[in-house]
Amino acid sequence: MTDIYKRPDLAKDMARQLLDPGPLDEGLRSGLFLSGQRRTGKTTFLINDLVPALEEAGALVIYVDLWSDVSANPSDLIRAAVREKLRQVQTPTSGLLQRLKRINSAELAAYGVSFSFNLDTVGQSGGVTLAAALTELVDQARLNVVFIVDEVQHAITTEDGQSMLFALKAARDAINPRPDTPGRFLFIGTGSHRAHVNELVARRNQAFTGATSLPYPVLGEQYVAHLLARLSKDPAFPTPSLPVASAAFTALGCRPEEMLKALRNLPASDAEGSAPPDVALPLIAKTLRSSAADLEISKVENLGPLAVAVFDRVASKDQDVQGIFSREAAADYSSALGRTVRVEDVQPVANALMSENVIMRSGHGSYSVSDPFVRDIWRERRGLERRLSE
Repeated sequence: MTDIYKRPDLAKDMARQLLDPGPLDEGLRSGLFLSGQRRTGKTTFLINDLVPALEEAGALVIYVDLWSDVSANPSDLIRAAVREKLRQVQTPTSGLLQRLKRINSAELAAYGVSFSFNLDTVGQSGGVTLAAALTELVDQARLNVVFIVDEVQHAITTEDGQSMLFALKAARDAINPRPDTPGRFLFIGTGSHRAHVNELVARRNQAFTGATSLPYPVLGEQYVAHLLARLSKDPAFPTPSLPVASAAFTALGCRPEEMLKALRNLPASDAEGSAPPDVALPLIAKTLRSSAADLEISKVENLGPLAVAVFDRVASKDQDVQGIFSREAAADYSSALGRTVRVEDVQPVANALMSENVIMRSGHGSYSVSDPFVRDIWRERRGLERRLSE
């Protein structure tokens, strides 16, 4: 149960929107940020679906995962990825140039690209800027360059990383507005810290403010059907029906690892007194669902009673919540805690909740729970507590 589930249609559609946008998609040229919770298949989709689709459409893709080495400076990882790709472009025997020969330019593939700068100086103080290097790449290779930064929120953990994002924005601004540009620079940032990813496009002091921010398209019923088809090849495995399995997958936050765990916990079909899989699976999923939310909920509780009250206010609605710093909200927090809560007490608590990725700023003065899965569990538990206290 470890094969890679491919999503070629989704990847092809995304590649088209990026490389050949219609009127409604042109905003993607300012940058595209995809956020989603951990273990929902974001990186798997990027590497196995989106990157190949973009390359098949003729783009040159530079991919870097900022969590591939958490001890490294994010800007160093980005610079290294750029240099490596430039080396491949100027090496006639590289696989990259062979692919470009098939898709774009036989002449380019035969002789490679000769840059006017030393690759080792790219992005370094006193060396060629990232914008200049990428502009020359686009002009000589005459193609679109798509830069993908996975776990992009890690870049803002250092001042150097912040500067690197501005350098990438400078590359976008140097290349894309030209009326005769032979290619464009497209930036994609993905991350599992939804609050921080959203801040990258919502705050005016960020490099890609105003760019497009979308939720990562999670796996759905087609993935579940694929999984059940594989399981059904083993007659000894108790395979549940598709509707029941799909409901369990949704209940588990559309996390493949949690779904596999639930299926592994199904009792064997020949076990004495075992429940049918359609009966057992929902119960197993409910238990795992609650356990999976415990870690996130504990983050809220560990921040103290005021954090619990603020989170409860945000989690109480399906839509974005405003006014969490209002006098009315402070009065409600005071009532819940049995002590006076001042308006100025709330901001640091809200910042701590965002830092822990449990709430996110969804607009000016608006907040929402980062993971709807956690929000639903929280509301279920709070509802039960209230009923028991009546």
